[in-house]
Amino acid sequence: MLNRVVLVGRLTKDPDLRYTATGVAVANFTIAVNRPFSNQQGEREADFINCVVWRRPAENLANYMKKGSMIGVDGRVQTRRYEGQDGKTVYVTEIVADSVQFLESKGSSPNRSQGAPGFQPNQNQSQNQNQNQQNQNQANPFANNGEPIDISDDDLPF
Repeated sequence: MLNRVVLVGRLTKDPDLRYTATGVAVANFTIAVNRPFSNQQGEREADFINCVVWRRPAENLANYMKKGSMIGVDGRVQTRRYEGQDGKTVYVTEIVADSVQFLESKGSSPNRSQGAPGFQPNQNQSQNQNQNQQNQNQANPFANNGEPIDISDDDLPF
């Protein structure tokens, strides 16, 4: 039997970090994952997937990632049920993350005004190309010919 899920997407809001009565950290979060195809109008749609992560990874996620951050989730699908306040049974399906990978450094997520994944704001295309070229030059890990680089502790996710 196999129950394995791997997702890459952006946080739809800041993770919700809480602690159980025994002091165990748990973070609930939702990621938007783009579908690999376009709809009939030619637009890309996204699925919004509820996830939960426990203990130290939950604290790290809440401390270092925020709305719009690109993350990778490795985990499993889990279903549970409980009785709601109205007495009806509520069924929940969510991804229980075994690990969460930070796919971009702290503070480099897109501007919140850009909207949901797949949303392309109207901007001058040549201006975007110039920005992309500048970003590629800055993000090139081989730009220093293997020389040591200066990294702030604030940029480390641990």
